Amino acid sequence: MKRMMMAIAVACAGGMAGAQEAQEAMPDAQGDQGPPEFFRSIYPEHAFDEAMALYGALGGEEAELDAKTRELVALAVAAQIPCDYCVYAHKKNAMSAGASEAEVREAVATAANVRMWSTMLNGMDYDFEAYKAEHDERMPPTN
Repeated sequence: MKRMMMAIAVACAGGMAGAQEAQEAMPDAQGDQGPPEFFRSIYPEHAFDEAMALYGALGGEEAELDAKTRELVALAVAAQIPCDYCVYAHKKNAMSAGASEAEVREAVATAANVRMWSTMLNGMDYDFEAYKAEHDERMPPTN
């Protein structure tokens, strides 16, 4: 179940992997391989395999983010969309991957904070070049 939920969560983030690898990462409740019916029943049949190929790419062995971090990012995005389905899945996935309730709250609050400042800067039409200059002046150089 945990592997299935992790694979479901990857869908929101995209990426490319083989459909076979995606389906192998998603056992159903009986332990059989295959995508959940709630995806199969809503997606156009002719494009389903291609859509399933999106699963797993961000959670593979070469992934730079660990599962908990990936799920907290997905939860923060889901809260902003907003999507009840995604919030439900990504919160459970994050906690299954080791996130605490405090980390979940902080991820969602961080997303809310980013959205608030984005709304203010965009709504007030703050000069983007002035913003970049001030931001870069305050931040250490990147490598």
